[in-house]
Amino acid sequence: MHWLYLSIIGIVLSSTSAQAHATQSPSRINAGLPQRVGQCVNTTITSITDRFGEKVSPSPSTNVFDPGTAVRFANGGGQVSYEKETAIVRSRVGDQVQMCLKELPKDCPPGDNRGRVYNTKNVRTGEAWTLPDSQHSCGGA
Repeated sequence: MHWLYLSIIGIVLSSTSAQAHATQSPSRINAGLPQRVGQCVNTTITSITDRFGEKVSPSPSTNVFDPGTAVRFANGGGQVSYEKETAIVRSRVGDQVQMCLKELPKDCPPGDNRGRVYNTKNVRTGEAWTLPDSQHSCGGA
């Protein structure tokens, strides 16, 4: 009977430990950028602007400068578009997102890492977008 009690406690502790690892802790939320195609990480939005850093308004008539969109993340990543990306504009600073590396550029000069493409999904809104991390791919302007 004693071994049964210890076995049950072991199962409960195992289950609790697995649940604790499944829950995202703050240190895992900003674990860095995904490095392999198909790898995903969780992070949070730190800024939403146009391509040049000006604040973006959800209303098209009030965004008189650049129609592009840029979003930055707590893990150091970012994405940019020449278009106004509605899913990004509807997001908020602080929203948790899942970033997945979709594509790596090819034949890049040494040290030029621009042009990585990420699929990003906003956990709060459920909306997703696919954009590169730079206005130009590696070797470009």
